[in-house]
Amino acid sequence: MEMYAALQGIWWLLLGVLLIGLATMVGMDMGVGTILRYVGRNDAERRVALNIIGPHWDGNQVWFILGGGAVFAAFPLIYATAFSGFYVVMLLLLWSMILRPLGFEYRSKLPSTSWRNAWDWALFVSGLVPMVVFGAAFGNLFHGVPFHFSWNLTSTYTGSFLGLLNPFAILCGLLSAALSVYMGAVTVMNGATDAIYERARMLARIGAVLAIVLFAVGGFWVHGMDGYVRVAGPDAGVPQTPLQQHVALTSGAWLANFHTHPLLWAVPALGFAGMLLGLLAAGARRSHLAWWLGALAWVGVIGTAGAALFPFLLPSSSDPAQSLTVWNASSSQHTLLWMTGFAAVFVPLVLWYTSWAFYVMRGKVHAADVVADEHAY
Repeated sequence: MEMYAALQGIWWLLLGVLLIGLATMVGMDMGVGTILRYVGRNDAERRVALNIIGPHWDGNQVWFILGGGAVFAAFPLIYATAFSGFYVVMLLLLWSMILRPLGFEYRSKLPSTSWRNAWDWALFVSGLVPMVVFGAAFGNLFHGVPFHFSWNLTSTYTGSFLGLLNPFAILCGLLSAALSVYMGAVTVMNGATDAIYERARMLARIGAVLAIVLFAVGGFWVHGMDGYVRVAGPDAGVPQTPLQQHVALTSGAWLANFHTHPLLWAVPALGFAGMLLGLLAAGARRSHLAWWLGALAWVGVIGTAGAALFPFLLPSSSDPAQSLTVWNASSSQHTLLWMTGFAAVFVPLVLWYTSWAFYVMRGKVHAADVVADEHAY
């Protein structure tokens, strides 16, 4: 295989790894924000839930930065097209992400009940909305995004914000939110005791059941959906643009990769196994095992989407022939080579730092300790 094609494939895989890291780590924090008002029935209990993720939530943002940076540098056409087309969605996401750290930092600064309740709802919104948007973005990829290019590769987006909220995208958004709630709940189980632990256990099981059902419905839905097939164009590893290919729409085409390579069916099976075994582990009070099984479920869910869409990264519903793929949307060979060197150093470093932080900050959080600590969230 040509080196350029190999590097493009490596960065497609690395992008998947970064998205899985983002969904698992940031989704866990957002899940705690979403369930905060249920697992905590009074102020002290809610502070316990916040302080369980308090030492980690800001460090986990590195996955968000890495994911955005990888798209910007490795697939600049995707970055330019998606960010300009999803302008309103990106603003919604940005405002939610700004609101969340404010909630962590300011919620417990004043004793007023109305003040703290308002920030609790802010954490709920800033936890739920980004995860729904994250899943809905994947859902829209399967339908295609309404954009096209001019002769000089200037992209034009012809859709609307409401058009992105189609039924399949909403289904994917709910799946993302359900997995986030599951991860948030098992995280609270890891650090809580007594009543908070029991409420989180109940939510973990509800989240897992909802995720299993939604993932199954999504798979059945995709089975009959029109998918994209690249029928002609330059070969992989050859410098090219989205103006040089032909793409056809075919019913059930999103499952073509699975039919061609049956081993890929192991990926959605991994997603179902992670969610089902996670449900059982949460029920058996094995919260740490349930957390890792939730991460495995994210691998299966995002991996299934990636395997189905490959080689497409951003299909165009306005002009399918101008869809962006791994082969026509990536940076130059030189850029990808340098990025691979940096990733070989910094991705293991981020994994080591994250593991070390969780090891050092392990243990249970008690309401009495939180109330007595003036620096606690």
